[in-house]
Amino acid sequence: MNKFIKAAIDRFEGDSAVIKTEDGQEIIWPKQDLPEDAKEGTAVRLSVSTNQSDEEERTKLAKTLLNEILQNKDGQKGN
Repeated sequence: MNKFIKAAIDRFEGDSAVIKTEDGQEIIWPKQDLPEDAKEGTAVRLSVSTNQSDEEERTKLAKTLLNEILQNKDGQKGN
């Protein structure tokens, strides 16, 4: 499940943007990772989530590879 934090770009400092959240916290973010049209005052939404979907994807891939290996191994035994 994703959680979102509302924020806005407060200012730019060198190659970084200072993003200020609704509660006044400041987050330093690389300018290169912002949308091209981002400028001071642009509202942004930060997404926070766990890596569960990444973990599920890796598990699914591992199971698929293991099944393929076992199927090939079984097919070779009969040859």
